[in-house]
Amino acid sequence: MDLGIQGKHAIVCGSSQGLGKGCAVALAAAGVCLVINGRNADKLEETAAEIRRTSGVEVTAVAADVGDPAGQAALLAACPEPDILVNNNGGPPFLDFRLLDRRAMLAGVTKNMVTPIELIQKVIDKMAARNFGRIVNITSISVKMPVAGLDLSSGARAGLTAFVAGIARTVAGRNVTINNLLPGYFDTRRLREGFAGAARSSGKSEGEVAAGEMATIPAGRFGTPAEFGQVCAFLCSANAGYITGQNILLDGGLFPGAF
Repeated sequence: MDLGIQGKHAIVCGSSQGLGKGCAVALAAAGVCLVINGRNADKLEETAAEIRRTSGVEVTAVAADVGDPAGQAALLAACPEPDILVNNNGGPPFLDFRLLDRRAMLAGVTKNMVTPIELIQKVIDKMAARNFGRIVNITSISVKMPVAGLDLSSGARAGLTAFVAGIARTVAGRNVTINNLLPGYFDTRRLREGFAGAARSSGKSEGEVAAGEMATIPAGRFGTPAEFGQVCAFLCSANAGYITGQNILLDGGLFPGAF
């Protein structure tokens, strides 16, 4: 399918690996020029070289913390008028809510709610002026199905979801859409690190922990960053202009609800 976005420009946050990289790779395959981002400069350059080699598109690597105003400025200096913005940032670590102090809570809300809102503020009006814009926020299945221990991540991402719901309706008439992707269990480094931590605390092997989690998924497997990226690319396409303000689960059927 021709996504109709060849030659468009995108900022993809947190894209040196994992789900962000999956989105960047899929957008590059559609002919989108990229600004990719991560905090590990070596890993980021490795990813940029890989995408250039496989797609032939222009890829600019910006090593920065997207939650830092200076990092945001660097991204926008590299791509002042993006047609596409993919918001992605790591979440707070697994922790009993009783152990969260105010500083930790404010940091979590800044990372997973305030930061994407700040980037949206900086790009949305120019998108509307050009009558094209696609904003995708990578949140989590925990917005719909909270996980004990990830309460801060769930709360901050749910706050972002509510915040952008109204905004999406104000720019839909200018062909600017805002949607959220809610991943369940995807085979990423973050997931495997979580299994390693669970294994240490439970006395089980990492393989046993992974098998136990996989058994809860109706699809019988973990998702891949590549298939996640394809959904993101479609939401960013010219064909998706009638989809906005939506929360799209990618979870292999894990969430047990009809709505």
